[in-house]
Amino acid sequence: MYIDAHTIITAGSVLAAATAIFALVFKIYRWVLKQDRQDAEIKRMKEENTLICFSLSACLDGLMQLGANHSVPVAKEKLDKYLNQTAHK
Repeated sequence: MYIDAHTIITAGSVLAAATAIFALVFKIYRWVLKQDRQDAEIKRMKEENTLICFSLSACLDGLMQLGANHSVPVAKEKLDKYLNQTAHK
């Protein structure tokens, strides 16, 4: 059985092309998985930030009820305004 150089070069080219295509598909697959993880992390962070904002609002409200009136009402007003604007987006 005789294999000439042209056949070896063609087989090598096909193997290289198949490897490149597989690498590209694998890279795209990994990118999609990364995007899904990032989306889940962003959603978790948004929920966490919402909880922190509402907790901060409750703390500022409690301080106002205790009579801390220096900058607490201003901070509470700004936070309420921010939360209201964010809720309407």
